[in-house]
Amino acid sequence: QLQASGGGSVQAGDSLRLSCAASGRIFSSTSIGWFRQAPGKEREFVASINWGDRRAFYGDSVKGRFTISRDTAENTVVLQMTSLKPEDTAVYFCGLRVGSPRITEAADYRNWGQGTLVTVSS
Repeated sequence: QLQASGGGSVQAGDSLRLSCAASGRIFSSTSIGWFRQAPGKEREFVASINWGDRRAFYGDSVKGRFTISRDTAENTVVLQMTSLKPEDTAVYFCGLRVGSPRITEAADYRNWGQGTLVTVSS
């Protein structure tokens, strides 16, 4: 199971750090992805990272602003968000899949936990 945390309310241009904590062992073939969902919209791919080789892949809307990384000691995937914009406002979720981090469809991920709300005001 995965649990997202670290959300909050910030101003445009601020930074925020989200964490996705995993219970149990994570295999090297696993990729953990961050998605977000704004009210009335579909779940959108943000970023994903392969646990074993740290290959990362980003959605176009966050490239250059967000960085995904993994901490093996803490069994955690971190999403560092900078230069936040009001359009980044959403509930952020993390999920996992076996295989490539380049898969951007939410249906290919599982073990979703409760999300964490990020609100960016202008």
